[in-house]
Amino acid sequence: MASDNTDQPLVLGVATASYQIEGAVDEDGRGTSVWDTFTALPGHVRNGDDGSLACDSYHRVDDDVRLVRELGADCYRFSIAWPRVLPEGRGRVEQRGLDYYDRLVDALAAAGVEPAATLYHWDLPQPLEDAGGWPERATAEAFVEYAGVVHARLGDRVRLWATHNEPWCAAYLGYAAGVHAPGRREGGAAHKAAHHLMLGHAWAREALPGRDAGQAVGIVLNLAPIWPEDDASRELADRIDATRNRVWLDPLVDGAYDDRLLAVAPELADTSVVRDGDLASIHGSADWLGINYYTPVRPRLGGDGPPHPEQGAYPGVEGLDLVVREPRTDIGWEVEARGLEELLVDTHRRTGLPLLITENGAAYADERVVDGPHGRMVDDQDRIDYLRDHLVAVDRARAAGADVRGYLVWTLLDNFEWAEGYAKKFGLVHVDRSSPDLTRTPKASYHWLREQWAAPARQAGAAHLLIP
Repeated sequence: MASDNTDQPLVLGVATASYQIEGAVDEDGRGTSVWDTFTALPGHVRNGDDGSLACDSYHRVDDDVRLVRELGADCYRFSIAWPRVLPEGRGRVEQRGLDYYDRLVDALAAAGVEPAATLYHWDLPQPLEDAGGWPERATAEAFVEYAGVVHARLGDRVRLWATHNEPWCAAYLGYAAGVHAPGRREGGAAHKAAHHLMLGHAWAREALPGRDAGQAVGIVLNLAPIWPEDDASRELADRIDATRNRVWLDPLVDGAYDDRLLAVAPELADTSVVRDGDLASIHGSADWLGINYYTPVRPRLGGDGPPHPEQGAYPGVEGLDLVVREPRTDIGWEVEARGLEELLVDTHRRTGLPLLITENGAAYADERVVDGPHGRMVDDQDRIDYLRDHLVAVDRARAAGADVRGYLVWTLLDNFEWAEGYAKKFGLVHVDRSSPDLTRTPKASYHWLREQWAAPARQAGAAHLLIP
């Protein structure tokens, strides 16, 4: 299926996530999340860091929206913290939490920036995890209740919705590898969590207004190109592809889990987990698809190579090495823009859905500070090069027919980078953690993007282009 949108300007913007920037974890009735619990346990996060302060964005809405506006962004993607809204996960609604997102959405509207809301970016309320978490069907039911509460407050102003962000991380890094919250290492539970995340997505999409109401509901996936290192690793690569990509796309596009996936994840053949009607509900349950891309995955048959933090995230796959080629970012991920182009073209062909690149960016050390035309700033030419190359890859994918509507950079601010704490910096804006007011200073990449995005020819209504 070819796209005819190459003459349309690409919607441009930035993305953030609630636990990574908000802070204020014990204010205004917010409940405890699995990440609050996970970070409190020694050894789980680099330097013992946590998100209790983060970037203090809970108190700095106007400051951060001004940075978005001055960047020239069309769209700002943010996530909503489930425990701010329903502190116990279900039942009691905390209006003060909703008030915060009211302020944010109104500030974006005043700035002329289109809001894009993500309902779940991994901060599951701890009471729901105590009851079993995503491996339990009840969590998907609770998610639908939460989605309805949020939409009832913000749906008159937010038109672009994502249910989940990167369910692969929530399911497989959280429940199989144990390197993300809640820190469990139960491969079978991870497969169940994957199904329930997709089921919660589908049920929420059914419950929320859709395109007839001028809104669009999608899901954000961190799909990856799987490139085997040699011919002997091709079967291994297929097993990796099963739980990195197909576990999400197969039910969404085909309404089924394929046999090769079921060989890796037999829990998905269990009729007590995947019940009658589940796959029919998931089938076709997205108006658009978000793509988060950072790096390709290169599996190699072996099992004796250097350990990789994601190796445990592929339960049912044995004898696996993950190869990372040079050049690499500061977080250790291979830089390869060709992967984004391939992923966009292949995903468009597989799904036929409008695509939005909801995250793309790079962590670099950001050690070079210079005097520039805008004052003292981080000279992050490496990040500029990364973004330039990936934007070119987007152009190539669109020219090849992929229906790509927008490109959002990860991320606005140097923030809490999950298990890496504050050691890895993805931001376009430096946050001085030694200063009492967490001073924000735009980096060279911020100023470079602002110049690139200032072209009058591309100025258009973000919602017009993003809503299918």
